[in-house]
Amino acid sequence: MFKRLLVSFGLAFFALTSICFADRRAYVWTYEYVTMPKGASELEYYFTSEVPDNNSSNKNTLKHWLEYEYGLTSHWDAAIYQQFTNKNNQGDHHFKYDGFKIRTRYRLAKKNAYPIDTLIYLEYKRSSDFSKPHEIEAKLILAKDIGNFNVSYNQIFERDLERVGKTDFAYAVGLSRSCGQHLKFGVESKGSYSDKRFGVGPTFSYQGNKYWSALGIIFGTNQDSDDIQSRFIIGIPF
Repeated sequence: MFKRLLVSFGLAFFALTSICFADRRAYVWTYEYVTMPKGASELEYYFTSEVPDNNSSNKNTLKHWLEYEYGLTSHWDAAIYQQFTNKNNQGDHHFKYDGFKIRTRYRLAKKNAYPIDTLIYLEYKRSSDFSKPHEIEAKLILAKDIGNFNVSYNQIFERDLERVGKTDFAYAVGLSRSCGQHLKFGVESKGSYSDKRFGVGPTFSYQGNKYWSALGIIFGTNQDSDDIQSRFIIGIPF
């Protein structure tokens, strides 16, 4: 199953051949120091595969997200996601609408105004299962470009909006290098400090004339983590 998904991702990633401005990303889990330009719009599609146990790859979760984002000012943007999930369990498939997310990002200053570029990210999540609590997610995004290299770190706080809701402390971090105008290669890690889940893997990004795309794969580093997670994103500004 994983091999088929990897081949499909690879073909999709390199078959797309057509700049990208707007919200081009070098990573698929880690956010960088960027917001949409004022008045600009972008449509993004996320495809994520989660395989908890590589020895039982017929048990996996496929997630499809569709995001629309808009630049409110030169430093502030907002977006809405529609989420769909396909759970596979030994041939039993369950495809369903999985809820929505609303998020906003704000850059504190112009790029390189300070030693570390800082961005604030806030997200509200609502599951299609109304018995589940509302969730809020905040991210402190720290980033820096050094020549052709970029390093970005996201400190993530997630909490159920209940009186005794759980707070999860997580992270995502990436290091990438630009190779010419169109390609970026790097490594990305993500995980949860609270649940002791960690993973690391390669990431690739391509910029075309009318779109951008990114592909990342994460391999779990301990027993509490999924064995393999992969994500493909394509963004089309308009």
